[in-house]
Amino acid sequence: MSIPAPHRRAIVAATIGNAFEWYDFIVFGFLSVIIARQFFPTTDPTTSALLTTASFGSAFLMRPIGGILIGLYADRVGRKAALSLVILLMTIASAIMAFTPSYRSIGIAAPVLIVLARLLQGLSAGGEFGSATSMLIEHAPSARRGFYGSWQNFGQFCAAVVAAAMGALVTRSLSPEALDAWGWRIPFVFGLLIGPVGLYIRTRVPEVPAAVAKPAIAAAGGTGTASVLRDVFSRYRGALLIAFGLTVFSSVAQYVLNVYLPIYAVQQLKLRIDAPFIVLMFTGTARMALIPLFGLLSDRVGRKPVMGAAMTGYVLTLYPLFSWLIAEPSLLRLLAVETVFAVLMAAAFGPASTALAELFPSRTRATGLSISYNLANTLFGGVSPFLVAWLVAITGNKMMPSHFVTVAALVGLLALWAMRESAPAVGGRDADDVPEAPAPPHRTPSS
Repeated sequence: MSIPAPHRRAIVAATIGNAFEWYDFIVFGFLSVIIARQFFPTTDPTTSALLTTASFGSAFLMRPIGGILIGLYADRVGRKAALSLVILLMTIASAIMAFTPSYRSIGIAAPVLIVLARLLQGLSAGGEFGSATSMLIEHAPSARRGFYGSWQNFGQFCAAVVAAAMGALVTRSLSPEALDAWGWRIPFVFGLLIGPVGLYIRTRVPEVPAAVAKPAIAAAGGTGTASVLRDVFSRYRGALLIAFGLTVFSSVAQYVLNVYLPIYAVQQLKLRIDAPFIVLMFTGTARMALIPLFGLLSDRVGRKPVMGAAMTGYVLTLYPLFSWLIAEPSLLRLLAVETVFAVLMAAAFGPASTALAELFPSRTRATGLSISYNLANTLFGGVSPFLVAWLVAITGNKMMPSHFVTVAALVGLLALWAMRESAPAVGGRDADDVPEAPAPPHRTPSS
């Protein structure tokens, strides 16, 4: 498949920046057992783990704010400017994570700085998904929007693979003492090096035509901040709810089955600390390879059939696979279970970014995407590791991860049922191809 050079640059810019955005998020989750000892020391390992997963979730408190502010910026000024801003903010946050001294060195200031870095990461990540996805599908030919949009999630899983590789490297090559003392910082320093490269690439990517026109329209009063927000909440409430429901599933699946997995495998299944990193490195590579293929498939058969089959697969396999794994935990069984989930996740995520983007017109797309995506991640995705860890701790039921993701998959199926098909090959149309929903009538004081 031939991709024009400007489109290739847009894909690379969105992918490398998105990978950097999510790399630090995922590394923090992977190394949370070690970070807990460095910044949240207590005499109870369970309490320490809960404090660390709570810190992981704290970044999500800022994501709706970042989504609204940077989403509006992307819709009014342009995708390129917004994407350059978010990677700059993430670089600053990564520097704080990499160089903050431990609790033993500076006391309470250490966890405070870590939480501050997480909040800044949340602000930055809040604007990433809406801006990057908008840029990708607005560069795409209409018959290839699923393929182009799939590179957004490709970037996320690229980050997961690199994070898993770094986690495996430091946990296998360093002694426990060296890992605790300084080795855990290596993945964060590595991530920090990506920032300037991503910023350079994003400043050189061509702006999409729709976004180039935004500043002039905004100057005329057509897409001011109030106007964009009013349109999103008055004309696209249904789209917001559908996007919210679909993201509930994707965020819970991602953070429970990928980010929480290292904690669960070590603490509950008693596997070696490097075992989940090895598994996620291999299964993450499989997801990366499959996601663009499922995005391309959705261009041919539709978004709903591909995503629906994947969510149904989760509902049918989660309980039996977790039961099998818990009955006799081992590296091979963990690899087998995660391989099945990798294929299902690639099928669900391949068309997902495009399906969400096609719910909104281009002039409000980044804002609508950012609001729905980040609210769902804040309320469900970011707190999932903490909630699952807490539920396992109070109930002693190791099956809690499967129950949690199953409920999220059912929510996703309900949202998918309400979503209209948007792939042109099967008669679907995105929001730019159909008349907008009518705005509510303006009411005067006398009425």
